[in-house]
Amino acid sequence: MRGSMGSSPGPVEARHRVSGTFDDTSKKRFHRTKDSNEVEKPITLPCLERSTGYKLRTLKLILVIIICGTFFLICFSPSLYQSNNPSHSGSGSRFVDVSWIWETTTADPRYTSYLDINWIEISETIESFTNRRGRLNVFLINFNTTEIKNWQQILPSAEAKALTIKHADSSITWEALYPEWIDEEEESEVPVCPSLPEPKFPKHTKPDIVAVKLPCNRSREWMRDVARLHLQLSAAKIAANFLGSQQPVHVLFVTECFPIPNLFMCKERVMRNGNTWLYKPELRTLKEKLQLPVGSCELAVPLKAKERPQPEPSQRVAYVTILHSANMYVCGAITAAQSIRQAGSTRDLVILVDDSISEYHRGGLEAAGWKIRTIQRIRNPKAERDAYNEWNYSKFRLWQLTDYDKIIFIDADLLVLRDIDFLFSMPEISAIGNNATLFNSGVMVVEPSNCTFELLMEHINEIQSYNGGDQGYLNEIFTWWHRIPKHMNFLKHFWVGDEEEKKQMKTRLFGADPPILYVLHYLGNKPWLCFRDYDCNWNNEILLEFASDVAHTRWWKVHDAMPRGLQKFCSLRTKQKAALEWDRRQAEKANFKDGHWKRKIKDLRLKTCFEEDCHWKSMLLHWGETNWTDSGSPPPTKHKVHKAESKKKASKRALHSL
Repeated sequence: MRGSMGSSPGPVEARHRVSGTFDDTSKKRFHRTKDSNEVEKPITLPCLERSTGYKLRTLKLILVIIICGTFFLICFSPSLYQSNNPSHSGSGSRFVDVSWIWETTTADPRYTSYLDINWIEISETIESFTNRRGRLNVFLINFNTTEIKNWQQILPSAEAKALTIKHADSSITWEALYPEWIDEEEESEVPVCPSLPEPKFPKHTKPDIVAVKLPCNRSREWMRDVARLHLQLSAAKIAANFLGSQQPVHVLFVTECFPIPNLFMCKERVMRNGNTWLYKPELRTLKEKLQLPVGSCELAVPLKAKERPQPEPSQRVAYVTILHSANMYVCGAITAAQSIRQAGSTRDLVILVDDSISEYHRGGLEAAGWKIRTIQRIRNPKAERDAYNEWNYSKFRLWQLTDYDKIIFIDADLLVLRDIDFLFSMPEISAIGNNATLFNSGVMVVEPSNCTFELLMEHINEIQSYNGGDQGYLNEIFTWWHRIPKHMNFLKHFWVGDEEEKKQMKTRLFGADPPILYVLHYLGNKPWLCFRDYDCNWNNEILLEFASDVAHTRWWKVHDAMPRGLQKFCSLRTKQKAALEWDRRQAEKANFKDGHWKRKIKDLRLKTCFEEDCHWKSMLLHWGETNWTDSGSPPPTKHKVHKAESKKKASKRALHSL
């Protein structure tokens, strides 16, 4: 490990180097002695009767030579040499600490940092402190003995204290801190997080700086490193302990990988100088975060809490969603806005849209209560052209909404059934679990910050999303997150292995009145893209796991409560009608046992048309030859109707749709 100034090695690396030097010396001595014996053998054999005193004098002389040679190597070896001016040179300090050569304890490799510290960077970063005040108190965490000496040299007037942090047990893995599933209802067990050792520090001595050297092993998943998390939480706990003191506590990290961005907020960063990161955290907020479970191994928001915390009145908060590349989600966003209002929230509604969303549809969104913000799309550099995920990195624009302190992001394909304003009191990132150690980004708490946006953009070509989309990317940036109950983003999904009892339980939740779920998230084909008669996921074998007529009916109940002028934005395009009929016929051919394909469609939208070509049945003659999209021109405000309808019915339906 490179631990002292400039190029000088730390304990681990130096230990191997010095051992290598001794080995080389021994080997040379061994070969020289062996060669000498081979030559002198005939001469020395008669000398066996020499006196014992002569032998002892010879051994003593050899021992003195070995000791002197060892001392010479330690003092003048290039690998241990330190320069005389550490604060203005990258090569190091004149102080040498060699006590590690005789240490018997083995360092925990998880906590080991191999970073070659640039002491000029550290010195420049701290100069602002030394210029403003006199004696500094500095707590040092995870630095070796040589590095501690160097700290004392660059801060000769400071009081530097090296703290001992007990390492986490090897049984505590990232999977233990972030399990895929926990018993949220506490039916069979009460979930408990493994405990990480608490830092020990002098409680009555306030530090001006808590300095930590963080490991960053890029050959492994450094973002999900228990030791790295433990060290940052320890620094946070030390700093937060001095909440209420007149002078701030700064936290300084020495690492080549960025610290946890939602623990030490980007907007709280004072400066970054190479591998030196200096933060001035807001201690009250930091302390609140530390009161949450260490990982997703426990719920951060109890499911059955009698009272829910509410955001402070001074906080600027909003619900936010985003639309890009297609008009087909406009109806979903309009209905989602109505569900938020029906659930009782009066908070701001903000929607991010790009130039692909027509003026006609923007008008509908504004009428539903959304405040329109136009954005430039962000392309996913690892996506193929025209792929579904080509522009989904546009979600990063959420962090540019800095006129809000906190936002709840919601996907446009969900309903809010119960007020979730209390989530505004939660920190970034609060979300439900998805799979493995990951969170689902369909509902999540975000704290906007321009520098966090820059962080997301900075690594856009480097970090690989596990699923190719924005959710996978965000999971690589925000590996430290807080679990909220799945009732607050309940996925309309039946797992293949679900028992019948489990399916019935989910169905009851979908239809409960008054609602039990807070948010119902519609996966698969969306309700407004199906006939209202039944969930069209039944007609596609691949999508059967998303089919639920009860959940489908629930969405249409919210839709029907909207003003008539908003319902028209949920009309079906001609190609959508053809696609639905095509799937129905395929289900009929396959004779799906659920029998939904037998139902007679009564959806009034089937006979309502607002396009030039309304002959969707004729499209079926060549259906499947090319894929259809919903990127056509915006519809006029007046609707045309099939000629088969009477003029009276046409007039009536046109008025109804408006």
